[in-house]
Amino acid sequence: MKNVSVLCLIGLVALSFAGCGNDGEGSGSSTVSNGFVDEAQFQTRSLTYFQVATQSFSPGSPLNVISQIERSQRDTAFQVRPGSVPIDAWDGTFAKMAALQDTRDFDALYLLNVLLGYRDNPILAPGLAQKLEDALVAFKTWFTEPTPAGLSDDSYYWTENHEALYHTIEYLVGQTYPDRTLSTDGRSGREHLQTARARLLRWFDLRARFGFSEWHSNVYYQKDATPLLTLVEYANDEEIRTKAAAVLDVLLLDMATHTFRGAFGVTHGRSYKKDKMSSLDDDTWGMVKLLFDTTDYPYQGEDPGATLFARAKRYRLPEAIYRIARSPTAFVDKERMSLPLNELGPYKDNPQAPFGFSFTDPEDLTIWWGMGALTEWEVVPLTVQTFNQYNLWTTSNFAPFAGLKAFTGDLKFAQQFALNSAHMLGFALLEAVNTYTYRTSDYILSSAQDYRKGSFQAQVQSWQATLDANALVFTTHAFRPPIQTTNWYEDTETGSYWTGEASMPRSAQHENVAIHIYAPQYRMKNPAPFDFFHYEPYTHAYFPQDHFDEVVQEGSWTFGRLRDGYIALYSYRPAQWVVYDSTVYATNGMIKPFDLKADGGADNVWIVECGRAADWQSFERFRGAVAAANIVISARPAQGGSSGGYDVVYDSPSQGRVTFGWAAPLTVKGTEIAISDYPRHDSPWAQTPYNSPQASISAEGYSVQDDVEKPLRQVTGPR
Repeated sequence: MKNVSVLCLIGLVALSFAGCGNDGEGSGSSTVSNGFVDEAQFQTRSLTYFQVATQSFSPGSPLNVISQIERSQRDTAFQVRPGSVPIDAWDGTFAKMAALQDTRDFDALYLLNVLLGYRDNPILAPGLAQKLEDALVAFKTWFTEPTPAGLSDDSYYWTENHEALYHTIEYLVGQTYPDRTLSTDGRSGREHLQTARARLLRWFDLRARFGFSEWHSNVYYQKDATPLLTLVEYANDEEIRTKAAAVLDVLLLDMATHTFRGAFGVTHGRSYKKDKMSSLDDDTWGMVKLLFDTTDYPYQGEDPGATLFARAKRYRLPEAIYRIARSPTAFVDKERMSLPLNELGPYKDNPQAPFGFSFTDPEDLTIWWGMGALTEWEVVPLTVQTFNQYNLWTTSNFAPFAGLKAFTGDLKFAQQFALNSAHMLGFALLEAVNTYTYRTSDYILSSAQDYRKGSFQAQVQSWQATLDANALVFTTHAFRPPIQTTNWYEDTETGSYWTGEASMPRSAQHENVAIHIYAPQYRMKNPAPFDFFHYEPYTHAYFPQDHFDEVVQEGSWTFGRLRDGYIALYSYRPAQWVVYDSTVYATNGMIKPFDLKADGGADNVWIVECGRAADWQSFERFRGAVAAANIVISARPAQGGSSGGYDVVYDSPSQGRVTFGWAAPLTVKGTEIAISDYPRHDSPWAQTPYNSPQASISAEGYSVQDDVEKPLRQVTGPR
């Protein structure tokens, strides 16, 4: 699972060329036992998961080994032969870790869970636990530590999920072996523990105050949850346990709020084709199914999140969060996450970072790189300084561009170039976002409001409507043509036909209606060395007809129904179904066309309106009202060679007159609706100010009080 390093490199090339107690409670906290989910029911669901995960035995998978052990402890009819995990079972993984290959932290965390929870279990062959211990003791825990001679460190450390993983591994290995020399820098486990502890505390504080820059990610929320859960389960330090549990509560609140029929089907800060076409394939599916029990779709096999939650002893899910996931009440959720940056200027010398942070202090580097801001103009000097100091030019992530190192001498010029090219170079940037979600018992609709309009965003899902785990609809501006392959999951992660947006739309949503205006703000083709930045002259939609009960096209509208949920999708440019030859292009078994392509230009307007039988009585009435709605779309003058976008008037049959534009506010029935500066949480379940370390969650008489500053985790239920 490749990270954003390659993405950021393209921008860097341009710059170079330019120049818990048992329940996780903390000190002073109190808990009421009935504030948590029913333990017997949860254990029943856990056993069901383990039965699925152990249908085959894979001794090379640490997660499968955990599942085998856990099932054998819960199911007396299920036995695992002693020594059935041979001494060489994980040699390939150990070699990957020793070679400093990317994503080795994922593997190390799962192995660490085996070491801390099961090292003496007879399923492990004699001597295997010692090999596991030695591999983790030798594990290089951070990029600032020496790289052994003859190796190149190809690890990517800096996205927020990797930060949590590396710090957790360092902390718990240091806790376990305080007197041994760890990693590559000659320091003791005790010293590493203290370093990791400080880094974890800061990571907790940032997530509590500003949320996750990889917002609502159906890939990386799993990678955040597993280290947090591992800390709750195994950290001896009560402060670390409590803060990890509190941040985990907030992450699970996010998932519960945005879950519909088991699908984490909303706008995503990072997602890929392999995850976004069906929620059954995303990396959070097993965890959501286990924790919230909102779908009859089956588990899709072994799952890291589900495995570690199903075996958890200390962390218990608060009932309030469980009930939020299952609530049939229609509601709006508004959230703000990540940190604001001044990516479009104007340029100034010595720019000041927000909230007292620094663009020059190396201690703050991981804040900015964790947001994918390597080539953001304010961060460029620190980026170049770090590359030079740690010789990152020679790693596989950056080695192809080492020859351009000499061109980074004029940092002011490089900053100004980055600023002028921000719509291209900032494609990994995940700065402050305002997300809006409307969930009913029949559908969920979600958008990233007015987010980086016109800019390349390599892994963002800008909006999505979800009626089911398989019945979901979204649009995208294609960065590349579709890949000729019969493997549905084969796709680039650097922006492609389905992954990311070659240009982000300017989006605005009010309850069940959203408008998405595409207008790229950089050229469709660029000369070398910027020829990587080119995109397709159309936008298109994913609308999988096979997974709807009915799909009807009328004029510029495409309508879909699944059970009692309805969706209407409008394209200003005429949209036609693409018919794929399944011997050339992957169709994932779908017979009917699923790709709705709007030719004629990369600038376009897509309007979506959702409805349901409870409001319209019938699909026919919904279609008739929407198809008859008045729509006026006016093109704006081009700006500097780029599309000027559009102004839109839509007389929604459910919301009344809705207006929006490339530079105009969202109005509904003549009233302007705010689409920015949201609180951290604003929903019936939580009201949290932005930049607050506290979160108060409540549902149906159950509540959670989390405070990462104190720290406090208080879980209560009806008395």
